[in-house]
Amino acid sequence: MSYLVGKIVLDVVAGAPNNGLGEDNVARVKQLRIGRDVHPYVSAQAFRRWLRESLPASEPMSPVIRSGSGQKQQAYTKGRPDLYLDDDLFGYMVAVKGDKAKTCQRDTVLATGTFVSVAPRPPVRDFGTMSRGFAAGENPVLHGHEFYSAELAGDVLLDLPRIGVFEIDGSGLKVALPEPAAKEARDGGAEQVTFRGCTALRLGLGERRRRAALLLRTLAAVRGGAKQSMHYGDRTPALVLLAPLKGGVNPFTRVLGVRSDQVRFDPTVLRTEMAAWADELDGPVLLGWAPGFLGDQRDRTRSELADLIESGSLVIDHPRILLGGLADQIERGERDAWFEDPKA
Repeated sequence: MSYLVGKIVLDVVAGAPNNGLGEDNVARVKQLRIGRDVHPYVSAQAFRRWLRESLPASEPMSPVIRSGSGQKQQAYTKGRPDLYLDDDLFGYMVAVKGDKAKTCQRDTVLATGTFVSVAPRPPVRDFGTMSRGFAAGENPVLHGHEFYSAELAGDVLLDLPRIGVFEIDGSGLKVALPEPAAKEARDGGAEQVTFRGCTALRLGLGERRRRAALLLRTLAAVRGGAKQSMHYGDRTPALVLLAPLKGGVNPFTRVLGVRSDQVRFDPTVLRTEMAAWADELDGPVLLGWAPGFLGDQRDRTRSELADLIESGSLVIDHPRILLGGLADQIERGERDAWFEDPKA
């Protein structure tokens, strides 16, 4: 059993990828204060939407159901993780009053943190005008918006043993597949197992491999974000750190810091955490780092951690190459032990 844990960093250049509540005709980016400093951020919900919408067009998505009106509206997906990869990986809650056959819940398999600017980066305000078609002498309509440049970092955890495994008993809304959906899943080939103290249905290993690999490849090519007409930019990870850990703890949350107002990757922190958690590591630590991101720090990190690279305990390469290579290993069955849970 293993969890893939680590960190993802996005390099936003003059962008506004996630907007908050606007006011006074100004579109504001999401931001938070830490002391007196302002840090823009991208919400986990926004990033997860980018991932979902970046999945291949050939992959069927769970349909969204909307009901009610006014303040009593509800919107939820089909709640069929056996049929739809996005319900499986991203989770859902379907709460239909008085209908136990539809009420169900699935906690996320892919946990993502908020992507917060590592260093303080106050947004700037730009403004535009609309005067097209106005008569001579008429005042234009003014509108404003914020944007920023920043390195945004968020933590990530992928619970590999839970991919394609759905609880069918438990208390409250813990049930992921109620009847008759569970019956349909069984008829479709899902096997009944005991998983973390619950009765569950599990898809075949081939499909579970496929879903994990597809997620990793999608992460390498993620796209999306707001204001693309004015602030188009790359949204693929500029840096991604992934490590297979048996216990699901993420010890790599502090590998990035700030020195003289610049974001710094700290090789010493990575080395120390790898040593401290060596008994829990279940394979090499993967550090995907796009060339040019953070200047020459990539080359310096390679030099300082050369012994770990030589021993095979650390691999540094382009994010797309590392994520694609890991996806290939999973599809070939080389990481099947990661999908097995000893608590089952």
